[in-house]
Amino acid sequence: METRGFNNGPREMHKAKCADCGQETEVPFVPDPNRPVYCRECFQSHRPPKKY
Repeated sequence: METRGFNNGPREMHKAKCADCGQETEVPFVPDPNRPVYCRECFQSHRPPKKY
């Protein structure tokens, strides 16, 4: 029986450069050269505000 879910082991990480600060970072997806990638710190400033 095949199980499906989120526990498939470690994710493959890909190196990228933050579009804001230029810091080297790793992301769990293949970066698209046409879209910006942000490090953890810069990503927080680009998130839309939470709606409660």
